[in-house]
Amino acid sequence: MITKRIIPCLDVKDGRVVKGVNFLGLADVSSPVKLAKFYSDSGADELVFYDITASSEGRALFTDILTQVASTIFVPLTVGGGINTVADFDRVLKCGADKVSVNSGAIKNPSLIEEAAKKYGNQCVVISADVKRVDGVFRVFAKGGRENTGMEAIEWIKHAVDLGAGEVVVNSIDTDGVKKGFDLEMLDRVLNAVSVPVIASGGAGSKEDFVSLFKTLPTVDAGLAASVFHFGEIDIKDLKKELKKNDINVRI
Repeated sequence: MITKRIIPCLDVKDGRVVKGVNFLGLADVSSPVKLAKFYSDSGADELVFYDITASSEGRALFTDILTQVASTIFVPLTVGGGINTVADFDRVLKCGADKVSVNSGAIKNPSLIEEAAKKYGNQCVVISADVKRVDGVFRVFAKGGRENTGMEAIEWIKHAVDLGAGEVVVNSIDTDGVKKGFDLEMLDRVLNAVSVPVIASGGAGSKEDFVSLFKTLPTVDAGLAASVFHFGEIDIKDLKKELKKNDINVRI
């Protein structure tokens, strides 16, 4: 049985970890370097580092902080934000990232997925999709959830995987920061559309939400969260004990 992964997410703005609700109202949390080390030592399986305003501000990702984070932790690191070219992949990987997450850059130029997958391998390319229901349809949003692309989300994710993305992070804008559970309906649709690992993001509020995620959708690979970990509402070691108790296979 595949081991389920628990992944804290560091949303970084101006060199600090921040968190909001439905992608709005950002509050300062901590230093990314300190927080990354804490999670690495606390049993996280991987870490995700997003420079959340790089795309909307049209600039490159903070590489100095990223290098510090990568050198501090002992778990795989996925990095995203402002990734628009293969050169951006190169820069981020040289800073110590294991995988690179693309979102707005791939929406603008889908061939970026193909080029990066050919150069670095599919396992290195993660497609991150910010998805929101608009008039009952799942739509993809760009620029940190600020801009409705008009694209139907499931089709876009499937296309990105066909181009070479080896992993999918599904960020539900509807449930982000609300802490009432993952968007199981949206995730189920994605899981039925692709055969690569899928990471659920947005909505975790309790240990039970993770149990429900893995029990309801046994083929989902990982649960990603931010505020519940940042504010100490869920301890990763306790969460893993609870998952184990519910016969969900995790690395203790």
